[in-house]
Parts: sequence; structure tokens; C-alpha cells
Amino acid sequence: MLQQILKDMYIDPEILKELDEEQKQILFVKMREEQVRRWKEKEEDFEEEIRLRPRQPKPGAKKVNFRTGQDGCEWVWVMGEHNSDLTIEEILEQEAQRKAQAQAETEALELREKEELQLKKKIEEEKQRMHQQTERLEKELKVDRQKEAITRTSQKAREEVAKIEQLRQQYEEAEKKRLQELSEEQTRLRRKSLENMETVKKRRSTEIYDRWREQRQQIDKQAEEASKVVEASFKEQEKKSKEADKEMRTMAQRARIEYKESLRRTNNMIQTTKAFEGSATPPENKPPIPPKKHLMSRQSTLSAPNNKSKPRPLRPRNHNMVIDWFFSEEKDKGSGLNPETGKIATWFHGIISRLEAEKLLADKGTGAFLVRVSERVWGYTISYQEKNRCKHFLVDTTDLGYQFFGANQVIHKSLAELVNFHKDTPITISGQERLVEAVGQISDPPDYCELFQERRSVSTAL
Repeated sequence: MLQQILKDMYIDPEILKELDEEQKQILFVKMREEQVRRWKEKEEDFEEEIRLRPRQPKPGAKKVNFRTGQDGCEWVWVMGEHNSDLTIEEILEQEAQRKAQAQAETEALELREKEELQLKKKIEEEKQRMHQQTERLEKELKVDRQKEAITRTSQKAREEVAKIEQLRQQYEEAEKKRLQELSEEQTRLRRKSLENMETVKKRRSTEIYDRWREQRQQIDKQAEEASKVVEASFKEQEKKSKEADKEMRTMAQRARIEYKESLRRTNNMIQTTKAFEGSATPPENKPPIPPKKHLMSRQSTLSAPNNKSKPRPLRPRNHNMVIDWFFSEEKDKGSGLNPETGKIATWFHGIISRLEAEKLLADKGTGAFLVRVSERVWGYTISYQEKNRCKHFLVDTTDLGYQFFGANQVIHKSLAELVNFHKDTPITISGQERLVEAVGQISDPPDYCELFQERRSVSTAL
């Protein structure tokens, strides 16, 4: 049934309702794996088709050709491998020195421009002061000349004019001398400014480089500390991961050992049962309705053409199809019988619904169970009572035997063998469901009565 579902990638909603949560998850995982497998196959086929398809170059398309070396491969230059190559530390240091020198030159140039501007301003102020003083003296001389013209005959006036003329000449000479001093001072200050600029440039370049180196060292220190923290955290995570892996391996090994031990016990139990059945006398109690010869011959004549006809559908279409299937295939296998007594097992029930099964298990304790014939699939359903809920596990019937729905399940030769096996071995590792208490019939006649009654006509719907 699982192969058919994976082939069609579809499951009937009614069958899905019969699945337990864990069986649903297994089914979804298998369907997803099948989807991924098909997708990978299509991708591989598509890539193979693209690879084999010839490519037509586009007209005017651009193409990049890499330079090749003597070996025919792309030419590659790996920094640091050549003797003349600088290390990354040396490159960074040279870059820092270059930037520090450029910044120092910029600062020195700005300082020089500022000093020249101040000097120029000072000279302009001095020239303006001297010009104002000259104008004032010119005005005084002009007034004196006018007075001298009025009193030309006066000896005292002539002496005053001569004195003023002498003062004017002295002032002009002093002004020329002052201008020359200012020019010399300007030249001297400019030369000093150039010298200071070189000194400031060197000093600032050194300061900037030293500051960059300190910042670099601080960054390296912080990076080293952060790396240590990350490394310590990584080691701690790695340690925890190794411990978790070790614990998982231990649990897996323990589970394998328990599983092998349960298989060994089951095989020993089966061998002991077979040996006991071979040596002991056959039981007096027989199944309630043993097969009749005329029915067996009739069944054989009817089953042969059915096998050659159309295949059995994925799920039963109605109630009668389930009864015909059980009567024609399962009854001869002894399904539902206790192999030790030959009677119908206590846990076996007929075609009852999920709700009816839960009602039978409602007042029972954990571990109570029953096996019912499913009306949704060609198989059975084990209804199991837990503390607060009821679980339902589908049992698939194949030509090889009986197994729970899903992959990697143990296949049993009979339904009774599957039930006995899971009395000691849990159905799932996570749930630890062990079949402890079998829940029998509460109605009269029993619900499996229709499965063992002789049928007047055998349906050929299958």
C-alpha cells in the first residue's frame, strides 16, 4: 500500500484519518523524499540536456579572455609569494605613513597661509598708519607755508619753515627705513614660516602615524580578545555537540541492542512454540467455523480467474468487499485466531469503527488494546489505550506477512505473531507502547460473527 501511495503521490482522506500521528509523519517524510528524488532526477535530465545542446554564439556578444601562463592556465598573481612583494602589514604601514604625511602637509600649508595672511595684514596696517601720518604732516606743512607767505619778512617764520622742512625729510627717511625693515621682516618671517612648516610637517606626520599605530594595536588587541572569546565559545559548543553526539550514539547503540535482544527473544519464542506444537497433541478445540471442502473447492475455482483479472483496488469500496477479502484470504491464514488454542483470540474484533473501539477502551488502563478489521484499507487497525487518549496503528497486509504501516518495519508471518511480538517490544521508541491487556467482546453475538459465517455466494468484486 505504501508503494502505491508513493507511486500516485496521493492518499485517500479516509485512510489518512485511520493513521496515527507518528504514522502520518512517516508517510509525509516518505512522500517528501519521493518528491525530492523525482525532482533530482528531472534536474539531472535537464542539466544533461542543456550540456548536450550546442550553444549558438550571439552576434556581437562580448567575451572576456583571461591571460594565460606558460602552463596554459589562467595567469594568477598571489600577493606575498614573490621575494619583492610586501607583506600586508608592510603595505598597511606604508599606506598609513603616506596618509599621515599628506595630512601633515595639508595642516602645514594651512598654517603657513594663516601666518602669511597675518603678516600681510600687519604690513597693510603699518603702511596705512604711515600714510595717515604723512598726510597729517603734509597738512601741517601746507599750513606753515601759508603762514610763511603771510609773514615772509619775518625771520622767525623762515626759521620755523626750515625746521618743518627738516622734520619732513627726517620723517621720509624714517618711513623708507621702516618700509625696508618691514620688507626684511616679511622675508625673514616667510623663511621662518617655511622652516616651521617643514618642522611642523615632520612632527605632525610622526604624531599622526604614531596615533594610527596605537589605534591599530588597540584594534588588533580587541580583535584578538574577541577571537579568544569566540574560540572559547566555539570550543564549548563543540564540546557540548560531541557530548550530545556521544549520548545519541549511546542511545542508538542501546536501542539496537534492545531491538536485537527482542528479536532474539521473539525467535526463541517462535521456535519454542513450533517445537511445542510439533511434540504436543493437537488441541481438541477448533475454530468455530472450520472451512468446508465444497467451499474450499468453490473458492479455489473462483479465486483463480480473479487473480488473472483486474488488480485489487487501493482500498475497499464497501463493507461486503472487506468481508469477501477476509473470507477468501485471511481466514485460511488463521488471522484472528490464537495459535495455541485454535480459538478466536480475545483481542480480535470484526469490522467496527474507530469510535466504537475507543468506547471499548475508554474505561481501561494504559496498555489495553484490541485488533479490528479495517474498513478503510486491506488490513487491520490496532487500537491502543494510553493515559489520556487512544492511539490507532494501521497494520498492512502483504504477500510477505504483516507489518505496521511505514518503512523499515518488522514483517511477521501472522497477525498473532505481530501482537505477541509487541507485548514485549514497544511499537514506537518514542511512545513505548506495549500491548499489555487484550480487550474482548461485550456484545452477543460478537462483532466478528459475520467474518466467520458461511457465505451463500462469494463476491467477485475483488
